[in-house]
Amino acid sequence: MGVITERIAEFQSILSESHINLKVLRELCFNGIPFEGGIRCLCWKVLLNYLPRDQSLWDTVLQKQRETYAHFLREMIIQPGIAKVKFGVSREDVTLEDHPLNPNPDSQWNTYFKDNEVLLQIDKDVRRLCPDFSFFLNPTDYPCLLIMDPENEYETLRKRVEQTTLKSQTVARNRSGVTNVSSPLKSSASNSLGDYNPLPNGSEAHWEVVERILFIYAKLNPGIAYVQGMNEIVGPIYYTFATNPNSDWKEHAEADTFFCFTNLMAEIRDNFIKSLDDSQCGITSKMEKVYSTLKEEDEELYLKLQEQNIKPQFFAFRWLTLLLSQEFVLPDVIRIWDSLFADENRFDFLLMVSCAMLILIRNQLLEGDFTINMRLLQDYPLPNGDVLPILKKAKELQDSKC
Repeated sequence: MGVITERIAEFQSILSESHINLKVLRELCFNGIPFEGGIRCLCWKVLLNYLPRDQSLWDTVLQKQRETYAHFLREMIIQPGIAKVKFGVSREDVTLEDHPLNPNPDSQWNTYFKDNEVLLQIDKDVRRLCPDFSFFLNPTDYPCLLIMDPENEYETLRKRVEQTTLKSQTVARNRSGVTNVSSPLKSSASNSLGDYNPLPNGSEAHWEVVERILFIYAKLNPGIAYVQGMNEIVGPIYYTFATNPNSDWKEHAEADTFFCFTNLMAEIRDNFIKSLDDSQCGITSKMEKVYSTLKEEDEELYLKLQEQNIKPQFFAFRWLTLLLSQEFVLPDVIRIWDSLFADENRFDFLLMVSCAMLILIRNQLLEGDFTINMRLLQDYPLPNGDVLPILKKAKELQDSKC
């Protein structure tokens, strides 16, 4: 029996138990999860607290959550579209409350137009998701039948974007560093809507599914809504679920991604809230921990970066906020996330990974001037094209602190 086959058998054994031993599963997943047989998808769902440890509850939980997501689609995408069509058909029946010019901030039309502002920003971001990867431009095998119903012609979010006249400048809600210091790895995509050939009726691209997930999330979480960069968090989760070799699970990739993304965002949402940046739970204290760990482990490198006035905000903001999703190609991001999700203190481990990334290119950083080093940190040169040494070093750093 080969090493890979043995490893798959190990995973299958633990995942077939009536009550999952989370400690053992975490240890297995930390060293990388096999794609075969949909094992990674299943493990991520357990690690992100979407599926309970009691396997007898899985079918019930999945059915309930998928029905809940279908309800969200009806309430937040289908119904507003129907209301809009109704207004256009029977204008004589429209009351002041329903009128688009109603000044009441709580009117359904005011809500619709405000939602459009958020939708335009989401649309702009999801169309350029993983530009070096054609997957998100391809049609999904499982278009949303609720919305793509040929008998009803409901308004899709894509049609809604095409019909709106809002200017994109009014919706530029972003976080410093996410866009201003963008990764060259991700910068090859054009923002022009005209660059995307529309798919035939009844089809939808994977980016449209991601758009829907983010729009529903924004509607359900008005306190944070949508902030640029969330697309980079949901993308790898959706890709992993939508490429599941198990078609029964693959068919429900959208709903399952939504709930896993929501659970993950519950843990990292503070990183996206600017008012919390300088709080103990904010991104600033996390960036400082990267440097304090570096000082303990490699004082020479720490002092060099300090001397050049290279602040962690210049690079670690993006690393930590986006869970390194812009620093590496998608397969490497997914491998890093295997370890990240598996670690009980997953975001402390992310700090160790960030510190390890600095230490592994220490020689280049010690030789470089400010300009060269900034380029290295904003376009990370993966040593030997392999993320495993980074994870190994991060684990060493973590163990040394125990």
